[in-house]
Amino acid sequence: MIPARASRLPLAVVALALVLVITAAWWALALWPLGADTPDWIVTTREVCFGASRTGLPHAGGWLLLIGEPLGMLAVLVVVWGAELRQGLSRLHRTIPGQLLSATVVVLCGIGLMAAGRRIADANRDTAVFNPATPLPARDDAPAPALALIDQHGETTDLTAFRGRWALVTFAFGHCEDICPVIVDIAKRARRDAQVEHVPILVVTLDPWRDTPGRLPAIADAWTLGTDDRVLSGSIADVTAALDSWGIARQRDERTGDVVHGSTIVVVDPEGRAAWRLDGAPHRVREALEIVAADESTPARFTSSR
Repeated sequence: MIPARASRLPLAVVALALVLVITAAWWALALWPLGADTPDWIVTTREVCFGASRTGLPHAGGWLLLIGEPLGMLAVLVVVWGAELRQGLSRLHRTIPGQLLSATVVVLCGIGLMAAGRRIADANRDTAVFNPATPLPARDDAPAPALALIDQHGETTDLTAFRGRWALVTFAFGHCEDICPVIVDIAKRARRDAQVEHVPILVVTLDPWRDTPGRLPAIADAWTLGTDDRVLSGSIADVTAALDSWGIARQRDERTGDVVHGSTIVVVDPEGRAAWRLDGAPHRVREALEIVAADESTPARFTSSR
């Protein structure tokens, strides 16, 4: 009969290996240089998980996750299986294959740390580019399509009421549990990072069948929108017409009611023009809003349009 503690020795070492693998994957996701062919979902995932500073590196919360989570997992492993881990590593080092494996892990960790250091140094030398892939498009001067729907206050919100101020228009729906909260959160975070929290966010529903005007207050609370932000809905015909006029591609599953859609955020300027339309690149919103913040025509403070 093998003693219980002895039977757990390999599992403790495997747990340590899993911690190292997970840590390496997190750091690669956060720091790996992005190219022009990088899928948008990777860029968005990096933004959501780790945030981003002007250098393209994680913000303070992202670094806390990258450093704190592995240390926390190691601490738990040592507390729970400290003796088993030490004995397992000792047993591993008694064999030549085990010694080679340990040396390989140490070398790989060293290479990874040097690569991370070089990535950080390069990013700090060049703060002009947030992400080399798909640069921010040139500012457009085409008028934004008309938009007049019911908001969470039961009132009609018309985009023309926001003339004289910047606004963000995006598209989501309340039952969406993956990309929609992410898009709204990216817009809020970009607004905060660019220090233009006076810029309102208008979220047009993609699901007027379920996102009826009566449900909009709950949706606004779930997305923790500000007092000047709006969630917009209305009749199925009115919302469908609005989505079509804004060129929002989507496909509704008649059985479940869920909507397949992309990620679009439109930055509307004070003259009612769609200055930037960011399809599949919501992480670019902060760059656009930094331009907004520097625009001399943007007042430092607005009052509510209501």
